[in-house]
Amino acid sequence: MEINGKFIGLVGFGYWGKNLFRNLYEMEVLHTACDLDAGVIAEHKEKFPVINYTTSFDAVINNESIDSVVIAAPAATHYNLVKQSLLKGKNVFVEKPLALTAKEGEELVEIAEKESLVLMVGHILQYHPAIIKLKEIISSGELGKMQYIYSNRLNIGKLRTEENILWSFAPHDISVILSLLDEEPMHVSAFGGDYLNNGISDTTLTTLEFRNGVKGHIFVSWIHPYKEQKLIVVGSKAMAVFDDLSDEKLFIYPHKIEWKNGKVPVAQKADHQVVSIDKKEPLRQELIHFTECVRKKERPKTDGREGLKVLRILESAERMLLSKGEPVKTEAADYFAHKSVDIDKKARVGKGTKIWHFSHVLKNSTIGEECIIGQNVSIGPDVKIGDRCKIQNNVSIYTGVTLEDGVFCGPSCVFTNVYNPRAFVERKNEFLPTLVKNGSTIGANATIVCGVTIGQYAMIGAGAVVKKDVTDYAIVAGVPAKQKGWACQCGTTLKFEDKRSICRYCNSEYEINDNNVVMPKGYADKSIS
Repeated sequence: MEINGKFIGLVGFGYWGKNLFRNLYEMEVLHTACDLDAGVIAEHKEKFPVINYTTSFDAVINNESIDSVVIAAPAATHYNLVKQSLLKGKNVFVEKPLALTAKEGEELVEIAEKESLVLMVGHILQYHPAIIKLKEIISSGELGKMQYIYSNRLNIGKLRTEENILWSFAPHDISVILSLLDEEPMHVSAFGGDYLNNGISDTTLTTLEFRNGVKGHIFVSWIHPYKEQKLIVVGSKAMAVFDDLSDEKLFIYPHKIEWKNGKVPVAQKADHQVVSIDKKEPLRQELIHFTECVRKKERPKTDGREGLKVLRILESAERMLLSKGEPVKTEAADYFAHKSVDIDKKARVGKGTKIWHFSHVLKNSTIGEECIIGQNVSIGPDVKIGDRCKIQNNVSIYTGVTLEDGVFCGPSCVFTNVYNPRAFVERKNEFLPTLVKNGSTIGANATIVCGVTIGQYAMIGAGAVVKKDVTDYAIVAGVPAKQKGWACQCGTTLKFEDKRSICRYCNSEYEINDNNVVMPKGYADKSIS
């Protein structure tokens, strides 16, 4: 088979490369095979004499009859080999990893895109019929809501000295998990052990935490007593198991969790079901995909950018292995936090949010998207803040407080969560909930006593002490706070005539009935966006 009238050059056909050699040969696309080991060349030359052989990489990339290069060399050489190939105008398929740093990977992706060349990374599991079927099952909703994914890739096998187990085994599983969830993790943590060679991990456990609440872990080892390659997906309705060493490969376990008396979870086990899949060889499907992408000038499923996502996670995990520190925030977190900010591991921060100096977000707290959190702000634990909120300097938001979307908290305003606190009396079980609804404003130095609800678009004056519920659109001020008037969504004071008002600033229209302000029926709500 020809690709645009040209052929493929294979670089490295020893340990894993021999499988690439076999497939490319059978596909009739292999022009030249390159390896530094003369013994490997002699062995293949005797069996496959029609192929050109060389020990020179330059001979491959300078050959005008070669359109594309497949690279199965040691990981430490990937960056240089891929870069030279791309700069010579060759399409490239490279076994994982793309490179050994994200910076190198970014450079390779930029070159490929600039030169309009195909750059594909050998994340073979994405071409496995069982994984393709598993993704279809997840997308159909058969497993319910995704909750947990984990994989074990274990063996007593080839021990490497140029890369650790994380870089050798984990890329495949990271690639699959990203594909199944269709997003990148917000946080990465990892730990491992180096038992054979100092500084080279032989076992690692990597944990990924995603914005949608799913967590996953990847356990890899090359000093395990037996071989195991499994990926397990736990959903709210059923569980799936991919076992690459089993003849059947893919299984569904429709176990259910029943809640006894609404409090005690009880597992209701069910017999597993074997899922029928195609018996195609994943490596052959992967290489066919590469040749088709070259022929049609299409972007591969596991292109350079996909490889770069995996590379960034590997790099984050590697940093934690070296530092033995806290989980690493990844680029997928997509928010800004000043270096002095402390965000607990189990807290979540939304896209586009900015958190400034010396603030602390405690565990199990959730901050929405596009919020601005000022200096010296404490949030949580277990606090929920909506989207587009602005919290000014020196504000503490304690357990029991909920801010809906678009809430403004002025400097040094105060929330309480216990009505009658004593330093020497434990009252954590007496926290009273406080709800601040959409678009409300709380002025500087105001105090919100726990157990109240602040209505939507209400306006709390500076220094006020709020001890009871505030209705929608109300303006309150004083100690204790009393209602002084009504506010528009935009914050302008409303003047009512015959129970109707039109805001002089934004022209929003309101009615007042039974001391409650509402927009007339059919009027478009100009709520915050």
